[in-house]
Amino acid sequence: MAEPTPPPDPFEMFRRLWGPLGVPLPGLAMPTFDPQEVEKRIAELRSVEAWLNMNLNMVKFSIQGLELQRAALQAMRAAPGPKKDDL
Repeated sequence: MAEPTPPPDPFEMFRRLWGPLGVPLPGLAMPTFDPQEVEKRIAELRSVEAWLNMNLNMVKFSIQGLELQRAALQAMRAAPGPKKDDL
């Protein structure tokens, strides 16, 4: 019998997202006192914020589309079918 695989780490995506940017996760590094480095980090975080907002909006639009689809399906199910006389 095969060994069960452990569940995936839910935070791995965030580690991969933040790792390449050079932005430390909270509590993992000391703050910098170089104003240029602070500006660079602010710009990076604003970029990440914009990316997250874009993805959040895409998720919201997907939910709205699915809700419209659900409403249309419910309306079709609730509509009376054709009568024998109509055929």
